[in-house]
Amino acid sequence: MSAGLTGAAVACAGAAAWLLGGPGAGSRRAQLLLAGGGAVGPPPWERAALRVRRLPAEWWAPALGAVIGVLGASVLPVLAGALGVPLLRRVRRAREAQRARERRGDAVIALCGVLAGEVRAGRQPGEALLRAARDSGGLGEAQAVVLAAARFGGDVPGALADAARQPGAGGLLGLAACWRVAVDRGAGLAAGLDRLEGALRAERDQRADLRAQLAGARSTAVMLAGLPVLGLMLGTALGADPLHVVLHSAAGLGCLLVGGVLEGAGLWWALRIVRGAEAA
Repeated sequence: MSAGLTGAAVACAGAAAWLLGGPGAGSRRAQLLLAGGGAVGPPPWERAALRVRRLPAEWWAPALGAVIGVLGASVLPVLAGALGVPLLRRVRRAREAQRARERRGDAVIALCGVLAGEVRAGRQPGEALLRAARDSGGLGEAQAVVLAAARFGGDVPGALADAARQPGAGGLLGLAACWRVAVDRGAGLAAGLDRLEGALRAERDQRADLRAQLAGARSTAVMLAGLPVLGLMLGTALGADPLHVVLHSAAGLGCLLVGGVLEGAGLWWALRIVRGAEAA
């Protein structure tokens, strides 16, 4: 009896250690001890999972199409998944470009704040711009041109206006205007930069608030677009075999074509309304 309890306790302890440390944790600890604490790479299954996570999102479309094609014994889902790769890649790149614009806008706001502090500390505008640009990175790819103009007495407002053409760097137009007014009319540059920074922050917060309010509408549109897939899954679970009907009959193929067109048009229209509200 006691031997059985001891064996059960050992089994439970081993299972707990496996769950807490993960598969291969003991072997990794042994490798660390034998290697004298040297660096040991992750096991193969972790490396494979890391590679899968690093795959672009659009490559899940052909994988899902292949799964549906195997379940429905048809090549049409595979072709649809392959055709969805360019569309999903475009969506991913648009999101990445939007995030890059937001980061650049934040860098411009930081540039205005740091520049105002440097000017208020008593530094000349050119020297202050050199320090602020290096600390904030708000000038982006045009930093070398703008800093050269500031260092050698060039047209700094013109260089800033050219730098404002970068996506998300529109706030540099306000900085160029502040610089021109301060140099030509002797106005206080720090006060103008403070007002510019406040205006840019308020605009950014307004966009973020609007995006948060529209997130529900966007999520609802995407959820409604996924309801037909849920219906197919429920039908398969109930034993109706809807994939065979949709993929292997003329009426099913017609319904699939018409439904796909209407689904795409509805999703495009809903997201267009959301984007229009964000632009306004």
